[in-house]
Amino acid sequence: MNNMDSKENRIHSSGIKPFSYYNCVIPDHFNCVPMHWHSEFEINYIREGSAEFICGEEKFTSAKGDIIITLPNVLHSIYPCPNARQAYDTLVFSHEIFGGSDSDRFISECIRPLINGSMRLQIHITPKHHYYPELEMTAENIFSCAKGDSPRLDMLMRSEIIKLFWLLETEAETDPGFCESGSIIRPALEYIAEHFNEKITVRQLAASVHMSESYFMNRFRKHVGLSAIEYISHFRIDKACKALIGTKKSVLEIAFECGFSNISNFNRQFRKITGCSPTEYRSRSDNLHNTSRFNYFHIE
Repeated sequence: MNNMDSKENRIHSSGIKPFSYYNCVIPDHFNCVPMHWHSEFEINYIREGSAEFICGEEKFTSAKGDIIITLPNVLHSIYPCPNARQAYDTLVFSHEIFGGSDSDRFISECIRPLINGSMRLQIHITPKHHYYPELEMTAENIFSCAKGDSPRLDMLMRSEIIKLFWLLETEAETDPGFCESGSIIRPALEYIAEHFNEKITVRQLAASVHMSESYFMNRFRKHVGLSAIEYISHFRIDKACKALIGTKKSVLEIAFECGFSNISNFNRQFRKITGCSPTEYRSRSDNLHNTSRFNYFHIE
């Protein structure tokens, strides 16, 4: 998996509870979900609004009622749409929730291919899906159990998750190359995570993945949905947002620590991405007790 810097470092599961539930609102609770990956499965159920999703090589705008599945080790992100918010439920869970052992044919033939990337699923499910009502009811049951948070509801939730994937796998197709989706630019993301507070050039990023600059720029935008320069700005601003909330450092100090050599450029980029100034963001966060859902990237 190369360097671990782009891997999300929050632990979502444990031996006694192999899942975590989150109620999320973008941009009220956090500005965005930057590009990251984790070894767990993830289900998002959109309650209202819309946002821009990138899951592997797929990029789409969500809408109310959408169900979005993210498989393990797939790069994904969520960014707000201009002048819009999105409220949604998220469940992140370990493959252990399916039970069984590696020798169980259900695990080896139906679950393991989802983990190693050799099976393709429809990951963006909209109300136009031909059996959406059943998928929606299953998703509602899953999140109702997660919110209830009891051992008996855990048992029901497991059965509903298995049912959801059974429904999806009835129309899945095998694609041995699918596991490589997004991996081609992962070293560049890891380079950014390690060197975000330094000057970074497209030439350096292209060299990290052994590509020409023009080919790299095309591949990066295809997989991430942003140019490399735009992504670096988003990454640095995300770091700045965490510092504004979690420390008492001055705006100037945070700007320099996050890779900006010019305070005017920092303020301009911050407002462009978050819609407010750094000072306004810190004040709003203090008032609303706003903290990000994840530490998206490994931080030494």
